[in-house]
Amino acid sequence: MANSMTAQTESRPSVSPYLGMTAGLVTISTAAIAIRFAQEDAPSLSIAAWRLAFALLLLTPIVLTRRHDELGQLTRSEWVRAVVSGVLLAIHFATWISSLEYTSVAASAVLVATTPIFVGLLSLVFTHEPVSRTMLAGILVAFVGSCIIGLGSVGGGSNPLLGDLLAVVGAACAAGYMMIGRTLRRKLSLLTYIFIVYGVAAIVMLAVALLGRQPMGGFAPATYGWCLYLAAGPQLIGHTSFNWALRYLSAAYVTVTLLSEPIGSSLLAWLLLREPPKPLEILGGVPILVGIAIASRAERT
Repeated sequence: MANSMTAQTESRPSVSPYLGMTAGLVTISTAAIAIRFAQEDAPSLSIAAWRLAFALLLLTPIVLTRRHDELGQLTRSEWVRAVVSGVLLAIHFATWISSLEYTSVAASAVLVATTPIFVGLLSLVFTHEPVSRTMLAGILVAFVGSCIIGLGSVGGGSNPLLGDLLAVVGAACAAGYMMIGRTLRRKLSLLTYIFIVYGVAAIVMLAVALLGRQPMGGFAPATYGWCLYLAAGPQLIGHTSFNWALRYLSAAYVTVTLLSEPIGSSLLAWLLLREPPKPLEILGGVPILVGIAIASRAERT
């Protein structure tokens, strides 16, 4: 009963999903700036682990007081799928961040940007939502833009083959995370879904950091502050807005919209860090925006 009542409540959004994703995208775009400051004192895996851990700590009292009954009414299948989604999210973070240690930023960025392509393929199997030709065209145009941006930071890397493989795994896991979210968000409330997914991802990332002998303490207070911001802003507001939109929009469209994150990050780096965007970043931003416009048209249709 709780699930059906929640579903009825969320079936008519008071805010346009497109507007909600725009707000989330602006917030997610600030993550690169915050990570840059946190990396002055902490390794990347530790930052990711603290980001998810803080998100879980912030969510727990809210969910236990407002969604306690719904948690108790979840079926075994829903629990399993939500846990798998959380594991996939954690693997995405771990593999993508680790890929940067072995391959070039360009290769990692381009290969991770294949997420919408994986989503398009998986949509036919898991959600039976065929990707239209217009949507596919939008995905490919936006992907070309991502490739152009990636060319701006070409480098060799210590083990390109391993790094490229990790980036592809990260893209596939992100696609799986989105696809499971698309199916579960039809039944589960937003708070219940993200509580399980972010919680599982936090536990997995903490285990990965500890097994990798990454330090989890001894950082400056400002570093914990940046991790807390990453949890409250890019994670709970940014990622959650996209998880909310998955109830109303196709996973293919949601993921192709995420490809515009480098554009927002570049603009913020220009304003806050005095790092002007490179010519290829500007050039690549154009097809990304065009691709999203094409995908938006297909989604509205």
